[in-house]
Amino acid sequence: MLTSWVRAMMRQYELVERVKAYDPHADEALLNRAYVYAMQMHGQQKRASGDPYISHPLEVAAILADLKLDDATIASALLHDTIEDTSATRADIDKLFGEEIGSLVDGLTKIAKLDLVTRKAEQAENFRKLLIAITSDVRVLLVKLADRLHNMRTLEHVRPEKRKRIAEETMDIYAPLAGRMGMQWLREEMEDLSFRTLNPEAYGILVKRLGTLRRSNKGLIGEIKSALKEELTKSKIKAEVISREKKPYSIWRKMERKQISLEQLSDIYGFRVIVKKPGDCYAVLGTVHTRWRMVPGRFKDYISTPKQNDYQSIHTTVVGPRHQRVELQIRTERMDSVAEYGIAAHALYKDSTNGNGRDHGQKKSLALTEESNAYRWLRRLVDMLLEGDNPEEFLEHTKLELFHDQVFCFTPKGLLIALAQGATPIDFAYAVHTDVGNSCVGCKINGRTMPLMTELKNGDEVEILTSKSQVPPAAWERIVVTGKARSAIRRANKEALRVQYGKLGREILTRAFDRVGKSYRKSTIERILPRLSQNTVDDVLTAVGRGELPSADVLQAAFPDIPRPEPPKRRVVKRNDEGWFGLSKAIGLKFRMPGTGNRKGNKGSEGIPIKGLRSSLPVKFTEHGGAVPGDRIVGIMTPGEGITIYPIHSEALSAFDDQPERWIDVRWDIDESNTDRFPAQILVTGINEPGTLAQIAQTIGESGGNIHNVKMQHETEDYTTMLIDLEVWDLTHLNEIISGLRARSVVSTVKRAHE
Repeated sequence: MLTSWVRAMMRQYELVERVKAYDPHADEALLNRAYVYAMQMHGQQKRASGDPYISHPLEVAAILADLKLDDATIASALLHDTIEDTSATRADIDKLFGEEIGSLVDGLTKIAKLDLVTRKAEQAENFRKLLIAITSDVRVLLVKLADRLHNMRTLEHVRPEKRKRIAEETMDIYAPLAGRMGMQWLREEMEDLSFRTLNPEAYGILVKRLGTLRRSNKGLIGEIKSALKEELTKSKIKAEVISREKKPYSIWRKMERKQISLEQLSDIYGFRVIVKKPGDCYAVLGTVHTRWRMVPGRFKDYISTPKQNDYQSIHTTVVGPRHQRVELQIRTERMDSVAEYGIAAHALYKDSTNGNGRDHGQKKSLALTEESNAYRWLRRLVDMLLEGDNPEEFLEHTKLELFHDQVFCFTPKGLLIALAQGATPIDFAYAVHTDVGNSCVGCKINGRTMPLMTELKNGDEVEILTSKSQVPPAAWERIVVTGKARSAIRRANKEALRVQYGKLGREILTRAFDRVGKSYRKSTIERILPRLSQNTVDDVLTAVGRGELPSADVLQAAFPDIPRPEPPKRRVVKRNDEGWFGLSKAIGLKFRMPGTGNRKGNKGSEGIPIKGLRSSLPVKFTEHGGAVPGDRIVGIMTPGEGITIYPIHSEALSAFDDQPERWIDVRWDIDESNTDRFPAQILVTGINEPGTLAQIAQTIGESGGNIHNVKMQHETEDYTTMLIDLEVWDLTHLNEIISGLRARSVVSTVKRAHE
């Protein structure tokens, strides 16, 4: 154990030397002070491996030193666990090391004492806090990724259940995040370490087979490199040729995605050609394509069209020596640096001077150049995701944005839109603007009208057709693949539902005010907002519409002098007209016998109008053949769901006998031109002989009815009882069908299912 401690002490001196090697003006005193403080605060704490805890922040700092980051970042790495795992506070860090380092360390500290129900919610809330801190200072991200990398490198010392959880979190969030930030080497190492933990058997098999393949292809790789260098020399192009082997997890993912074997992969080995200038990249491409035949469909130019994480390179595959497929990546030295180190490659040291050159105590900060698209993308992502209502939604949308590769499409005006692979025109519309997505009704892809669920391909020109009256259907949420689109659709539907509940609440209050001889006014509600614990009139209307605020409470708050009526004692009544009318009077509802053939039903009633299946109010019909226009109906308020419409003779209403406050006065208001069909159920008992079902279906079809489903409920030797789900215009239409069936000789009885 002493040896381990001495090694940690030595690593501190090595760390300072490494930082000074790339930044001679680094604040050595700051680094030593940070190390001593971290060692003191962590004291005798041990890691799961048994090593002193200080070994972890030292290794994290060493990873960041390899990226040549500033002394404030290195100091923050040394201190990153002090607030979370020791008695140190943010105020202590600010006092000893300054607010800059204090802010970095605080951004890396998990939220303490979270009152959250699930581990997923806790994980999401901590990740939300981290991303917010990252948008203020990207160094928070760099320290966090280095912290996670070292934890993954030492994961074998952690207990198995925690090991699996950390590996899954790394695979789901941190590895893709590193990739989105352009730090490819970091992403690949994290993925491989996670893969080894989550699927050790597959990892072991792949590593063994790759070793065998490496030995057998040793001569081939050298031959390909020599051939490439020879051709480039002939063309007088100065370039460095590097071979690289695909990582086990990348191979596994491709095998899984394409359902192919290891032997069928053509890009296990790739070659990178590094040149000085962008123009040289295209010169190399010309030389390679002239010498060897290109593989169709395997060419991508990310120099003219960079990825969102700033990645630039030309990709091509040719049939090279020995007729082997050779994958090439052609890029400049600068592009190669960005491809490997991402946002860390954009780091600049900005020195603050006092006019006389450098001073001993100068402050250095790490900034990003304006070309850092990856960081701008991250800011946009966080701004968009923070609009979510809960942390789990935030985490879900983050994963959507992180995981997908890209596809590039164009607007009719030539604007380039980068989307996740598998994106649809709906995703495209929301990428253009949220209002365009919300009003989208159709699309044209390359000039042709196509379905909105069409998967977009690279180079597609997409024109979005819009309508001001459109509201995005909730089903779109299952079609889109981008977090922005999913979040916007969810918000739009919540707002549309809120508007529906608001309309319903206004209808309920208007009639409640009428019943006590008062007129509903917005000013009246505004006056009593504090008594109702609501912020706005819209909040009141929505709460009433959702059934969360009884209309009686609003009346009592508005007119305290009006006595609050006691809910009447409900009595069980028989299912006949007098009984049901007695029931309606007991609960203050107004019903009238619908006129024959009148689709408006309770015409003249003061109830809330029911206009059809697609109402602007949150109204639904009871299952199993609910009411049809012409039926006497009643509405039952369910908190959070709106009103459910029942026919007044439905047996299901007995469940609400002791809840009169939930009964709502409703009436039909169906326009004669309405094309909605309403569901109804009938029970038909017919003779058990061939052709009976055909005659029943023929009768229903000739009457203009639509059969949705048929279920044989009971069968004897002579008769069969069928439950038939129908779609009809109204009660008159349904009665015509029932009369027609009764006239059939093969039919014994017909009745509505709930009668």
